[in-house]
Amino acid sequence: MELLTSAVETAAAVKPPNLWGALGCALAYSGALFATIDAFADLLLTRGDGVGGRLSPALRLKAGSKIAAAAITVVSAALVLALDANWFAFSALSIVFAVLVGVAALVLVRQRAHVREGVVAVFEVPGRGEAAPSIDGA
Repeated sequence: MELLTSAVETAAAVKPPNLWGALGCALAYSGALFATIDAFADLLLTRGDGVGGRLSPALRLKAGSKIAAAAITVVSAALVLALDANWFAFSALSIVFAVLVGVAALVLVRQRAHVREGVVAVFEVPGRGEAAPSIDGA
C-alpha cells in the first residue's frame, strides 16, 4: 500500500511542461533556422563573385560563424526543452529544424553541381563532336 501511495504522490508532483519556455525555445529554433538559411544563401549568392568560384576568407568566416551560432542556439534550446520534459516540443522543433536545414543543404549541393556542369560545358572544345556554347546558353 505504501508503494502505491508513493507512486501517486510522485505522479502528482510532476509539473506540466512550461508553455512559455516552449515558446521561447521555438523562437530560438526559428532564429537558428534563419541564421542557417542566411549562411547558405550567402554561400549561394557569393559563390560566383570570387576568383574561380571560391569564397574569400571573410565570407567563409561569416557563413561559418552563423552556422556555429545556430548550432549553439539549437543545442541550448533543446537542452532547455529536455530539462523541462517537454518532449513534444523538443521532438517537433528538432524534426522541423533538421528537415528544413536538410532541404537547404540539398539546394546548396545541387547548385554547386549545376555550376560545375556549367563550367565544364563552357570549357569543352568545339569541333570534337560538341557544339560551341552560345551566348544565350542554347
